[in-house]
Parts: sequence; C-alpha cells; structure tokens
Amino acid sequence: MIQRRLIIPPPSRRGLLAAGAATFGGLLLAGCDRLSNAPQFQSLLGSANKATYGAQRILLSGQPLAREFQEKDLSPVFKANGTTLPADPRYQAMAETGFSDWRLQIGGLVARPTSLSLADIRRLPQRTQITRHDCVEGWSAIGKWTGVPLGLILRSVGLAPNARFIVFRCADDLDGSADGSGLYYESLDLIDAFHPQTILAHSMNDQPLAIAHGAPLRLRVERQLGYKNAKYLMQIEVVDRFDRIAGGKGGYWEDRGYEWFAGI
Repeated sequence: MIQRRLIIPPPSRRGLLAAGAATFGGLLLAGCDRLSNAPQFQSLLGSANKATYGAQRILLSGQPLAREFQEKDLSPVFKANGTTLPADPRYQAMAETGFSDWRLQIGGLVARPTSLSLADIRRLPQRTQITRHDCVEGWSAIGKWTGVPLGLILRSVGLAPNARFIVFRCADDLDGSADGSGLYYESLDLIDAFHPQTILAHSMNDQPLAIAHGAPLRLRVERQLGYKNAKYLMQIEVVDRFDRIAGGKGGYWEDRGYEWFAGI
C-alpha cells in the first residue's frame, strides 16, 4: 500500500512461510497440536498449496527464466545437504567404477522406453546455467550446472496423451528401510518438466558431480526450492497420477508434510 509516498513492499513467499510457521508453532505451544490431524486443517493446507500453485502459474505464464548469474558470483562453498553417500551397496559399487555401469531407466507412459548411460547423456545437446539454489532450511548458494534439458529427453521417448507428471526415483534411502519404502523420489508437472532451465545435470562448476552433490546425475529445476532438485537419479517414470505412489503426495518430503509445489 502507498501512504505519503511510502511504499510498503509485499511480503516474500519465504517470509510468509516463516510467519506461518511461527504462528503454527505458537499454536502447538498452546496445546493445539491436534490441529495437525484435523481434516479441516489438512484441507486448509491443501487449499493454500493449490492457491500458491495457481498464482505461480499465472505469474509465470510463458515460461520465464529464473535469474542466471556470472562466474564471479559462484559461491565459494556450496553446501551438500541431505544424503551425501547412499548406503545402497549397488550404488557404491557403481561409484567405484566411475558409474560406467549406471543406467538411467525411462519408462511409464511413453512410446519408447529407454535406458541411457552417462556417456549417452553427455553426448546429447547440453545446457549450462549459473543459478541460485534456495533451500527450505533458509540458506542459498550459487552454482554452475551442466546437463541435458529434461524436455529433450521426454520428447525423444514420446509421451502418451494421458501423461501428466514426471516422477524421479533415486538411489538414496533416507529411512534406511529394508523394503525400499524410504527411497527418495520427486515429481514435476509437464510445465516445469519442459521448462528450458529444467535439466538433468551431470556436472557442477565444470567438474563431474561429486557424490555428495548427487553423482552421477541430479535434477535441476531452478524455479522451485532445493528439495525438488533430486539427487542420485536412477529412474524416470511418466505417470498420469501420483497419489498411488509411496505416500501419495508426489515426493519424499511431500509425504512428510512439505508442499508439492515449491515455487520461488
């Protein structure tokens, strides 16, 4: 609002999230934790997520790019969070051979299921971008990423008419579960999947991805928060719905209460 030419800027999305978290935390301290299990409260959270998603889609119509930076802006330290070494013996065996035996499996609602080696991916047309990674934990870092545009791969396999979401399955098991139920996964809609800055990155700062940063391949989706940028990619599945996968919310952290749409 404007008053005597004093412009009060609108609150940032992160500020709103922080304020909401503080308010909700106060309710918990007041003994209102039963809210978290109330169907009406869960419905309210779901409505807020849908509203954010809808508003973001209107504001970002036309596929605008996230801000890109210059080499001089690269962060001296880029924190590696989450899993830094998957415990899966199969993954560790592939890492010991430089991922020469690794394959990215692409299937689901596609005309031509495909298996790509790391060498195959490096031979495809590449994109390099210097962007800022924003973590839900409150830190940011700028890195340089090189990889193949996801849209290029999706076009090559031929999506079925009923394809709606792209699911990314990973090698890291955050729960250490024997049945694989804690394996990390994420999902995107087709708008973000075909965004020009959504790439499958094999290099960071002109070097092959380190294991801590998701080797041999990780997702970079620059218009969403860090947890959407899945590491240790093993499989891409094209689906028409994700409510029957794992916890049904579209991602490992989403199944545990995070927003599915994490636009920034």
